[in-house]
Amino acid sequence: MSNSVREEAARTMDAVREAAAVVLAEPTGPVTPLEKAPRPLAEEIRKRADELDMGDSGSIVHFGAAAQAELQEISQAMLADVRNKDVGPAGDSLREIVTTIRGFSVSELDVRRQRSWWERLWGRAAPFARFVARFEQVQDQIDRVTGNLLTHEHKLLKDIKSLDLLYEKTLKFYDELALYIAAGEARLAELDGSEIPAREAAVASAAEADQVMAAQALRDLRSARDDLERRVHDLRLTRQVTMQSLPSIRLVQENDKSLVTKINSTLVNTVPLWETQLAQAVTIQRSAEAASAVRDATDLTNELLTANAKNLRQANEVVRKEMERGVFDIEAVKAANTELIATIEESLQIAGEGKKKRAAAEEELKRLEAGLRDALSAATARRGA
Repeated sequence: MSNSVREEAARTMDAVREAAAVVLAEPTGPVTPLEKAPRPLAEEIRKRADELDMGDSGSIVHFGAAAQAELQEISQAMLADVRNKDVGPAGDSLREIVTTIRGFSVSELDVRRQRSWWERLWGRAAPFARFVARFEQVQDQIDRVTGNLLTHEHKLLKDIKSLDLLYEKTLKFYDELALYIAAGEARLAELDGSEIPAREAAVASAAEADQVMAAQALRDLRSARDDLERRVHDLRLTRQVTMQSLPSIRLVQENDKSLVTKINSTLVNTVPLWETQLAQAVTIQRSAEAASAVRDATDLTNELLTANAKNLRQANEVVRKEMERGVFDIEAVKAANTELIATIEESLQIAGEGKKKRAAAEEELKRLEAGLRDALSAATARRGA
């Protein structure tokens, strides 16, 4: 919720308390007849009775109509205001904000959960990123709905004041109808008690030529009297309906007061609490993510320490073994010595065999040489012979 909406909601708290503290007056009792009315009330009744002109039917038809003029003005103003409203009821906004908050489920978030193959295929964001995006969307919706609620609150406060005025005017009209009814009944009593009997006596005592006109005047007076009686009856019915509308107005007003109080409480108390809880949810998830990162770092450090210790042991074993070895391995020296002895012996053997072969060759050469000399000597002797 924006700061401007929060400040405006806080400022309207006084107006809400003032509207809720208004006590409406109660309607009066039955109609008080003229003869039983106190002097100020009796004067008001006579004043309204003077509005009647029994010779004018329009006066009878419109008897008491002036009392409803102010009531009609305030009713028409309220109806015009209703027609000019281009927003939904405040209750819809309350339900919308509740639905928005309920649609935000922290339980759907698990920062440790890896994205599924399906989520990776469709390129869906990681759980925490989706959580933050959802939070920002919910925050925007809360700001919009709280602005609408504040507008509804102002309009409902205006309606409550208008209903106060309507109730006062309706109550005034209700009391005014009682005066007109009392005035009409008083006038009917005068007609029945004096004027009509006087006209009847005038008809009876009139000359034969004037009796027709006198009788017509009597019929007109009786007809006007019946019209007035019907008008008074209509005024009684109207007063009864008006009395029934008073609690209806009060009921609507009490509902509006309750709704205004609920809206104000939602704006001042509930929405900040929701926002606090949502902010805590984000902070908690960020803390969980940070803790997970710290845990991963710690696990990596432990793994590195274990791996390094194992590698150090292995490397130390190799190095120490190499350090403890001589320049030449004894096995290699023994093998080399054996091969060297074998080589020397083989060389001596080969040398001996070569010496034997050379001695044999010398004997063979000597034999060959002797044979060659003998052959040459024989050849020389044959040539000399």
